[in-house]
Amino acid sequence: MTTILTFLVAVLFVIVIALTVALFALARQVGVLFERIAPMGALVNDSGPRVGQATPRFTLASLTGPAPVEIGPREGRATLVFFLSPTCPVCKKLLPILKSARTGEAGWLDIVLASDGEEPRLRRFIQTADLTEFPFVNSTELGLAYRVSRLPFAVLLAADGTIRSKGLINSREQLDSLFNAHDMGVDSIQSWLDRPAITA
Repeated sequence: MTTILTFLVAVLFVIVIALTVALFALARQVGVLFERIAPMGALVNDSGPRVGQATPRFTLASLTGPAPVEIGPREGRATLVFFLSPTCPVCKKLLPILKSARTGEAGWLDIVLASDGEEPRLRRFIQTADLTEFPFVNSTELGLAYRVSRLPFAVLLAADGTIRSKGLINSREQLDSLFNAHDMGVDSIQSWLDRPAITA
């Protein structure tokens, strides 16, 4: 009996050693994979005005304030136009991130929320989601001008009214990629990652 127990303990010990080695090997492979996978930016579409072009100009009524909302050049201020819908679950998931960005990027950025649909429904959405601090416009024409076909979608405008970056946004990382592209002066994070390597 003692011999059998000793054998079983020895077998278990070998199994534990093998599992430990496998765990370290797996951790190493995960690390290698993480290094190889580049961060994914906003999913840029090729329709509508291109990055670098001047934005179409709009003056739109706001559902959250008396002053009209200007889409176009703003002296010293960039503008993020964020397209969303009350029926879009991903949009709702991103609302806390937008609120955080509104505070964290307040020194240089204005955020405008845009949707289209029945105004009473949008007003209820604004109240229930606590979006009264954002300029919120209801405009089909705005979405058509930027060729917005899927939500949530964002367009970042430079202070001079040129489109600095744009794309489909599904996460904080993709929203941040628009800001990073703006700061780096590139069309998108993908275009920066895909640039030809500089050889010495």
